[in-house]
Amino acid sequence: MLSHRVDHFVESVIRDMTRLSLKHGAINLAQGFPDFPAPLELKRAAASAIMEDYNQYSITWGAKDLREEISRKAREYNHIEADPENEITVTCGSTEAMMASMLALINEGDEVVIFEPFYENYGPDSAVSGAVPRFVPLGEDNRIDEDALTCAFNKKTRVLILNTPNNPSGKVFTKDELKLIADLCAYHDVIAVTDEIYEYILYDDKKHISIGSLDEMKDRTITISGFSKTYSVTGWRIGYALAEKTLTSAIRKVHDFLTVGAPAPLQHACVTALRFPDSYYEELVRMYDGKRKLLYGALINAGFKCCMPEGAYYILADIPESAGMDDMAFAKYMVSEVGVAAVPGSSFYKSEAGKHKLRFTFSKRDETLMEAARRLEGLNI
Repeated sequence: MLSHRVDHFVESVIRDMTRLSLKHGAINLAQGFPDFPAPLELKRAAASAIMEDYNQYSITWGAKDLREEISRKAREYNHIEADPENEITVTCGSTEAMMASMLALINEGDEVVIFEPFYENYGPDSAVSGAVPRFVPLGEDNRIDEDALTCAFNKKTRVLILNTPNNPSGKVFTKDELKLIADLCAYHDVIAVTDEIYEYILYDDKKHISIGSLDEMKDRTITISGFSKTYSVTGWRIGYALAEKTLTSAIRKVHDFLTVGAPAPLQHACVTALRFPDSYYEELVRMYDGKRKLLYGALINAGFKCCMPEGAYYILADIPESAGMDDMAFAKYMVSEVGVAAVPGSSFYKSEAGKHKLRFTFSKRDETLMEAARRLEGLNI
C-alpha cells in the first residue's frame, strides 16, 4: 500500500515537458535553466576545489567559509543579520531548503497559506509535510486581495509561503504588501517561509525586499535562496535557509537525515560567486531584460496576451481563445506541431484560471529565443 501523501500530486509537469521537448526536437522554453555557460570564474573555482580535494563530507549544515559569505551577503543585500554558526543551513538547492523547512514546522493538519499562481513544488511540499494548503489568488494586476488573504488565516494556520520575485508570474511583492503579510503573520503567530531564488533578477527599477528584514518578522521568517538562477548553475543544487536559532536547529535536524549535506566542492566554489562585483549583477539584469523583451514581443506577435514580468525569467501568457484547447492540449500541440515547449498553466493554479495559460522561460541564448520567435510566427490559431 502506498502512502496517502502521494495521492495528492503527480510528477513534475515541468520536467515532463522537457522530456516531450527532447522527443519532438522542440525548443525548450518550459524548464527554467539557461542554455548558455555558467561564469568561467565560477567553473574554474569548482574544478579547483575538486583538485584541491574538497571531495569528502562537508559539515552537515554547510562549509564554514560559505556560511560566512552567505552571512555577509544577507546582511548587505537582504538586510538580515544571520549568525553563520547558528542561523544558516546550506542545503541541496532551495527545493530541499523548502522541504526541510516544511517538515521542521508542520504537524499533520496544519494549514499553509499559498499565493496563486504558485511554483509547482509548493503543493507537493504541503502534502508530504502533512499540511492542508489554502490558496489565495492574487487580484487584478497581481496585487494582493487583502480580504481574501485575511480570510485565509485561522487558528490552524502554521506557515505562509511567499515567493518573490514570483515564479511563474514575475510579480515582485511591494513593501506595503509585505507589511500586510507581516501583520497577519504576527497576529496569528505564523511563520513565513520565503523562496527568494530570483532575488537579483529584477526589472524596471524594482527592488527586492526580504520580509525577514522587517522588525516583526526577524524571528518568524525562514528566508530561502540559492545559487542556481543568479549564477546559471541549476545543476549544482546549492541553496540555503536563514532563520533564527531555534528554527534553524529544527531545519538542520531534517536536513541532516534528508540529504546529509550539499556537494562539498561546489560549496567552496559558491564562495567565489558571492564575491563577484556589483557589475556582475548589473550585467545579469541587462542580459535578462533584453531576453524578456525579445520573448514578450514574440508572444504578442503570435497572438498571446501577456504582461511584462517585474522579476525572475518567465512570462505567463493567456492562450488565444481561437485555439479552442485547454492548457494541457495546447502545450502538447505547441511541442509537436510548432516546435516550442511551454508549461501548462494548471501546474501553477489550484483554480480553473490556469487552464487558459502557458508559462514560457526566457533563460536562453538570444539565438534560441529568436528561433522560438520564428517558429511561433507559424502558429496557426
